[in-house]
Amino acid sequence: MAFSFLRRVAGSDDRLDHIEEVIAEMLAHDHDAFLLAMGALLGTDDVAEAGPRVLAIDRKVNQGERSIRRELVVHASVVGALDTPALLVYMSIVKDIERVGDYAKNLLDLARDGARLDAHANWATLRDEIAAYLTATSEVFAARDNSRARSMLAEGDALLDRFDAQVSALVRGDDEDSESVARALALRYLKRIVAHLMNVLSSVVMPLDRLDYFDEDPEDREPEHGQDSRPRR
Repeated sequence: MAFSFLRRVAGSDDRLDHIEEVIAEMLAHDHDAFLLAMGALLGTDDVAEAGPRVLAIDRKVNQGERSIRRELVVHASVVGALDTPALLVYMSIVKDIERVGDYAKNLLDLARDGARLDAHANWATLRDEIAAYLTATSEVFAARDNSRARSMLAEGDALLDRFDAQVSALVRGDDEDSESVARALALRYLKRIVAHLMNVLSSVVMPLDRLDYFDEDPEDREPEHGQDSRPRR
């Protein structure tokens, strides 16, 4: 798999340890920003107070991404301690993590525009579900837990299907409750958050050339060499 060789090659390399510590911090920041943004949408957090906090957290995520990129480039081009596959994997992962923070800001923008989802069933449960998925992604990535990663990828696909079905119902007019535009946008943002987390998980179970495989909807994923679209075992 994409990361299967790293510890065999690098052992307990301090550089890799530091990079992975920053990745864990970035995911924790994404978790905090997501909860604040959803809190603003659900009315449990004041929008005016949540806004600056989300933006401050997002800056930390961006700083983490830049620091990892600098460290990777320095060690790949000057020190030569990290090989090209490792650089590509980490670069891909940190971009997905950074994008999660961006979608948290998009959720906050809905709250700033006056959207409130607290009157709609299941949104608090959905918030908790995605927050738990964020936390679990960090744990699975750190542990390189292949079995749990596969289970979470299946769970992620089920979430993507749920989001699509709910958006389709809103577009068709089957769901005529209030805040339909805000809910459709929020569902799309949640879908992108889950998809980017699935990309992070893909580094645990997929080969290097298949990173970002789960960024596509299941029906759009192309099988490799005639195989089905499931991750390799």
